[in-house]
Amino acid sequence: MLPELLQSLADKYRILEITGNRLTTYESLYFDCLLFDLYYKHHQGKMNRYKVRFRKYVESDLSFFEVKYKSNKGRTIKKRIKQKDISLTLQNDAADFLHKHTSIIASDIEAKIFVYYKRITLVNNNLTERVTIDLDLSYADLNSRTSKFENLVIVEIKQDKASKSDMAALLKRKYVREGSISKYCLGIATLFENIRSNNFKERINQFKKIQNDIAASY
Repeated sequence: MLPELLQSLADKYRILEITGNRLTTYESLYFDCLLFDLYYKHHQGKMNRYKVRFRKYVESDLSFFEVKYKSNKGRTIKKRIKQKDISLTLQNDAADFLHKHTSIIASDIEAKIFVYYKRITLVNNNLTERVTIDLDLSYADLNSRTSKFENLVIVEIKQDKASKSDMAALLKRKYVREGSISKYCLGIATLFENIRSNNFKERINQFKKIQNDIAASY
């Protein structure tokens, strides 16, 4: 459906282009506690939770160490510091940054999972809405286990509350249901054995059905 959606909205949005690329590549490495405490906080729906990661914007050759915080009011706050590249360990300024902005110390967490995807970014003509379209989502852990959701397209709409979204209206007309899941949690739930994922199972099964339906159509 994606080419059809983009064509239908061509006069409503502008597309972000970076160094001549309209499809940008993201690489992330997420960290968690030995027993996946950060994952389980999300799984249990707890607020005041963190995600800790390195993120690389491949075409721009820019890397950052980032901390995301979800408050008990549902607000997401992201802080980051520039880095030379993704690192498997937290040292020096990254470790100091983590300690400054969280209650976590670097020795309590370890690298868990790589997340890869490509992104198209749209901005509406009134500059009141940003739409990100993620595709080719894949994962790898540090033991070279992998999982892929190649046919899945994830659309996220960020807008002023009072604004009308042409993308949301079109998706509704196409009977695309709204839902959410963390990319990190999806990767952990599908790659690691003996991880509790009951609260994500409905969404994961939906994604797998999309994959199977598309594969069957070929």
